[in-house]
Amino acid sequence: MSSVGKSTNIFWQECSVGKSDREKLLKQKGCVVWITGLSGSGKSTLACTLGRELHNRGKLSYILDGDNLRHGLNKDLGFKAEDRAENIRRVGEVAKLFADAGLICIASLISPYRKDRDSCRALLSDKSFIEVYMNMPLDLCESRDPKGLYKLARAGKIKGFTGIDDPYEPPLNCEIEIQQQDGICPSPCVMAGQVVTYLEEKGFLHA
Repeated sequence: MSSVGKSTNIFWQECSVGKSDREKLLKQKGCVVWITGLSGSGKSTLACTLGRELHNRGKLSYILDGDNLRHGLNKDLGFKAEDRAENIRRVGEVAKLFADAGLICIASLISPYRKDRDSCRALLSDKSFIEVYMNMPLDLCESRDPKGLYKLARAGKIKGFTGIDDPYEPPLNCEIEIQQQDGICPSPCVMAGQVVTYLEEKGFLHA
């Protein structure tokens, strides 16, 4: 019997089928690929391309997209600092469950605050949390502005927008950093290939 958060008199239920059993069934190892970066940096593009590449290789993955999750799981949250922290906490817990199920969970969120990302990392072993930093310059992201949000933020119609009037704290020790080469962005396939190579080398695509 224990207390966790606001819950009391709860018990952890162990089951006979564990993570290693599920990984053997799927012939892969569960992990979380956490893609972070500014709006317009290419997070969703990478997530979808990576998901397709893994699917083509017969590997089971699932994408947790920040905007998609705000249509359901996190639709009660806004964009204040405390709401953003809760948003990331929930996604981190869900990602942990997917990894425990043996899936390669691809989480694609701005996740601007370092401490919130680090809290998600702490939920898993470091080796199974792969932080991918989309290190693209603000001017590039703003020139893309796929959702028209930078324009609204510059006009003062959106407050607390990351990169404009709210900070983005880049990772200090990410596993993968993706950036321009000679001023040119790598293609989605090249970016996904970089992540797949990492997963292959670290043994996540085998069980």
